[in-house]
Amino acid sequence: MTAIRVLLVDDQELVRAGFRIILESEPGIRVVGEAGDGETAVRLAEQTHPDVVCMDVQMPGMDGLEATRLLTAGVEPRPAVLVLTTFNREDYLFTALRAGASGFLLKNASPEELVNAVQVLARGDALLAPELTRHVIARFGQGATAVPPAAAPAAPAATSALAELTDREREVLGLLAAGMSNGEIAKRLYLGEATVKTHVSKVLLKLGLRDRIQAVIFAYENGLAVRGE
Repeated sequence: MTAIRVLLVDDQELVRAGFRIILESEPGIRVVGEAGDGETAVRLAEQTHPDVVCMDVQMPGMDGLEATRLLTAGVEPRPAVLVLTTFNREDYLFTALRAGASGFLLKNASPEELVNAVQVLARGDALLAPELTRHVIARFGQGATAVPPAAAPAAPAATSALAELTDREREVLGLLAAGMSNGEIAKRLYLGEATVKTHVSKVLLKLGLRDRIQAVIFAYENGLAVRGE
């Protein structure tokens, strides 16, 4: 089995060393590089082609949020970005997700949580659990300023993509925007979880989205869900 390639980005060498020890103690994970700032991270990613980038937020020069945006908008294959920070700040969470991050983890997480996060992102999944998705949605309901206004008219490109969805797929997207897990959607629609998973995959594919977190943001940005609903 091919090892998961990880790039560590943090301006503190001691933190990077700790992450390296944790990750490389796990069979199937290999650290392919380290960077102390966002600019170096982007350059190293082009050279080392990591599967997952563990990204700090506050760094000298280019910060982790801008580096995340560049990495996830670059040429294929794009790495998944796991944002790691000591700051439990919602504006970092929203900005990281909108920049293209696939996961968000505080640095006080356990070694097991870090390893699991890397493995989850390497599989192409999002790290955020449904409970945290609901937290994001709750912030929409409170009129969070870190996210764009909801219920805005869909952009032409989004309207065209939405036209490709079946009625059932639009229904599933709406329930995703409500923060429901696949199991909860299955119960609501009287479907099997495997069927729901297939619908979610088709929604993401047709809309050009990476994961269910992007689907939630897409739904609010394009007027498919309203704050407080």
